[in-house]
Amino acid sequence: MPDGEQHFTSEDIEYIRHGERPLLLRLTRPVGAGPFPVVVDAHGGAWNNNDRLSCAMRNQMWAQAGIASAAVDFRQGPDGYPTSLADINYAIRWLKAHAKDLGLDANRVGLTGASSGGHLAVLAAIRPNDPRYTALKLDGFDAKVRCVGVIGPVINPLSRYRRAVQAKQTANPPEWAIHIPDRHETYWKTAAAMSEGSPVLALERGEKFDLWPAFIVQGTPDVAHIYRDPDTGGGGADANELERFTRLYKARGGDISLIYVESQELQSPQLYAPLTEFFTRHLKP
Repeated sequence: MPDGEQHFTSEDIEYIRHGERPLLLRLTRPVGAGPFPVVVDAHGGAWNNNDRLSCAMRNQMWAQAGIASAAVDFRQGPDGYPTSLADINYAIRWLKAHAKDLGLDANRVGLTGASSGGHLAVLAAIRPNDPRYTALKLDGFDAKVRCVGVIGPVINPLSRYRRAVQAKQTANPPEWAIHIPDRHETYWKTAAAMSEGSPVLALERGEKFDLWPAFIVQGTPDVAHIYRDPDTGGGGADANELERFTRLYKARGGDISLIYVESQELQSPQLYAPLTEFFTRHLKP
């Protein structure tokens, strides 16, 4: 195609309705008939803010590589955990159920997300059959995926919360920490829920999971996502939380890679390009 010509199409589709409240997904597809592999994308925003539109840059990049994306809106904020996971789980099943009409391949589905959305994507991938996450009924389809690749995930909500609380109490609290405690409390309600919904701590508890090929891209420097947990332990003095999770995942026999990319931008082609390669390897023929 000539330079500057758009290589993708985008449309908003209602995939579920809670009472009078519709939830939309933005389906971004390569130009052509398909069927295309599809990546379900959970936006970031500390489980309280943003929507599907914040995923546009990476979704368009992947479409140009021949991979469709479904960036989903989901319940968040005061709706609380685990409503987001129930919506994301349902969205995966809904896309599989409608794959033929949408030009998608139901057998080639991946998951992604950034920051808090990266956390949700990991949980959705490893707990596809959790009865709380499958509470929205759609018979005949499961929420299992082929792989999960995320950007700067809040991989341990509990340790991030405790660290932010400590930082906020200092004489000159850093900007990243000012709103984090309130947002965690609004969504998670309790420290016990943060612990239960932590992929790191769930692995340490020995819970049984589906371990799909996984990939984490982390921009640097990023003090909000790269840190050592001073309270819950388990990571060792030389391991940050992402490295802790990676070690635990590998110890279970999971295929996982963690890479650091020099980029201070939370949305950047530098961060998304490695994921393009990852999804191409695991989702395309």
